[in-house]
Amino acid sequence: MSQRRIELHQLLCDTLGSRNVYFQPPTGTKIQYPCIIYRLNNADDQHANNEIYRRLYQYSLTFITKDPDDPKRDAIDNLRYCRFTQFFTSDNLNHYVYTIYY
Repeated sequence: MSQRRIELHQLLCDTLGSRNVYFQPPTGTKIQYPCIIYRLNNADDQHANNEIYRRLYQYSLTFITKDPDDPKRDAIDNLRYCRFTQFFTSDNLNHYVYTIYY
């Protein structure tokens, strides 16, 4: 696990206030709610002098909760380089999807 992803994982745990944060969980993983599930989407490279100057990784982050008014959503909304992209419900759970660069 890269140091950068460890830092992101800890940031998400601190933001959620629990250890219910999962990185690309395999099928069959017992998930406890509310939780955050995140996965790597892409890398955004910035170049200078024909070399990679800076690389930010793009993650898809899904906050899943039973409570449609969960106050933890505000904390996620305020994360740096994070933007809300989609909402949907499934199995009576609210899914808030974000894109975050870290």
